[in-house]
Amino acid sequence: MKKILAVLAATGFLTLSAYAAEVQGTVASIDVATRTIALDDGTVYTAGEAVDLASVAAGASVTLTIDDTTNEVTSVEAQM
Repeated sequence: MKKILAVLAATGFLTLSAYAAEVQGTVASIDVATRTIALDDGTVYTAGEAVDLASVAAGASVTLTIDDTTNEVTSVEAQM
């Protein structure tokens, strides 16, 4: 019984981690109208409605959390 619970718990943790990815980079530009964040490596991400783009500026080093199912940015964290 304990083995079954351990397997179920481990599977739950793996499932949760499969839905989000983190990307680090430097912001090249922000377009508030289209809700896009372009990084200096050329990748462009679309931010979800809950993300406050006013707090992000070009040149900032950031960590973006990306929802794997929607491919949207769910949070932006500035690096110090």
